[in-house]
Amino acid sequence: MNLRKATGLALACTAFAWSLGTAQAAFDYGKFDGVTLKVKLIGGTQYEKLYTRIPEWEKLTGAKIEIVSSKNHFDLDREIKQDIAGGTINWCVGSNHTSFAPQYGDIYIDLKDKIPAEELALYVPGTLKSAEIDGRLVQLPRVTDVSNLYYNKRVYNDEAVKAKYKEKFGKDLAPPTTYDEFKEQAIFLSSPPNLYGTAFAGKDEGMTGRFMELLRANGGDMFDSKWNPTFNSPEGVAALQWFVDLYNAKAVPAGTVNYTWDDIGQAFAAGTLALDLDWPGFAAFYNDKSKSKIAGDVGFAVAPSGSAGKKGAWSGSHSFSVTEACDNKDAAVSFVVFMTNDESEMMEAEAGNLPTRTKVFEDVVAKFKADNNTYMADMFTTWQKSLAEARTPPLVPQWIEVSNVVWPELQAAIVGQKTPKEALDKAAEEARTILEDAGLLQ
Repeated sequence: MNLRKATGLALACTAFAWSLGTAQAAFDYGKFDGVTLKVKLIGGTQYEKLYTRIPEWEKLTGAKIEIVSSKNHFDLDREIKQDIAGGTINWCVGSNHTSFAPQYGDIYIDLKDKIPAEELALYVPGTLKSAEIDGRLVQLPRVTDVSNLYYNKRVYNDEAVKAKYKEKFGKDLAPPTTYDEFKEQAIFLSSPPNLYGTAFAGKDEGMTGRFMELLRANGGDMFDSKWNPTFNSPEGVAALQWFVDLYNAKAVPAGTVNYTWDDIGQAFAAGTLALDLDWPGFAAFYNDKSKSKIAGDVGFAVAPSGSAGKKGAWSGSHSFSVTEACDNKDAAVSFVVFMTNDESEMMEAEAGNLPTRTKVFEDVVAKFKADNNTYMADMFTTWQKSLAEARTPPLVPQWIEVSNVVWPELQAAIVGQKTPKEALDKAAEEARTILEDAGLLQ
């Protein structure tokens, strides 16, 4: 597989195909009285509102959904691998992701065999294409992710803070445009334990992906065109040093090395972070007065640039897949189409997620404007700006395996057990072994 093809996110090239105006034919969800589908779904703040639609599908089709597992995606991924190893796939639908899908082999069906072409034409073409593995549509995308900045306006508009910042740095305090400025501001604004400059996901692919984002922003990459690991380059060392510096300055909570996305989201909503480089799905949550202490004071900015003047724009899509082992594939396909139809995607979009159906982009922006919801309209405008540079991780089966040898080394450097160069050299050595064993190295 060509590295550039694997990492280029095709959805940006379509400009979301807003102008297509494809007419929607009614999808037949079918009748499945007496059928119970076992499903494994990603859990967490960004994802679970959609599941309130499950009773609608049950009423429509006569079938029932049994959620046998609901976990963060990293734990769910480990569970699915255990099912594969143990030959115990007795469930029909699983949450998936473009980063995770290549590693699962042939456990999922090709949805193009079950979903009419006219229905698939309603999805953003590039997004749908990135959901394929070797030409097989193994997942139906539900939301697309790319990260940008949230910032706490109470902190950034504080006159005393602004005056001290200008006195120290000779410039006005404004959301950072470079990663150097991000680090500078995060350290300056920190006053633990009440306020930290930022936080980051410090384990699993959350850590590897964020490192990859900074690495690419600095002009480097994870691998070269022949799949040699190159992330232990000077650009990689500088990217890892960025995390080390924040940690050593106590500009992040000490526990950030064990944070996942929900931990960061809860911390920002609690008002304990000044900056949050994060996904669009948290936008509505942050502005919900019943759940967020900073509702009404959240600002948006495009992600910073690295030393190469680039934005890393780490991206991908969450999705649903149907297993080959499912004893009622038609019911399972009905369910995943329902969970990604226009109404479902509108629910996702109203929460701030980037939808995967063309028409929903037009509809949700129009709705925000009609409701005078300038907050969410501004969010979509900001996130749109970053999509032209969006890139997925390498879409190969070994990506998560490589990630799992990279992030512990990144973590070791962050907490001071190794130097960044030592950590990256060790990770590159282990990654090379994985890619050699897989026959990818050319």
